[in-house]
Amino acid sequence: MDLRDELANAAWRKASFSGSNGGNCIEVAPLSNGRVGIRDTESPDQPPFVVTAGVWTAFVNGAKAGEFDF
Repeated sequence: MDLRDELANAAWRKASFSGSNGGNCIEVAPLSNGRVGIRDTESPDQPPFVVTAGVWTAFVNGAKAGEFDF
């Protein structure tokens, strides 16, 4: 399956917190080869970002550590 087909059939999910913040959130989907698709819930028809497992892990760890807090 090529990446375009894989993204079209991906199991997108969003955080449970998304319902309490006005819907401003992202969705993620696990992909083959450890990759992760990331898209904006307000623009699901826009091409998603696709990152490696290492990039995704670094992002999640940074978010947990508060590196992206405003």
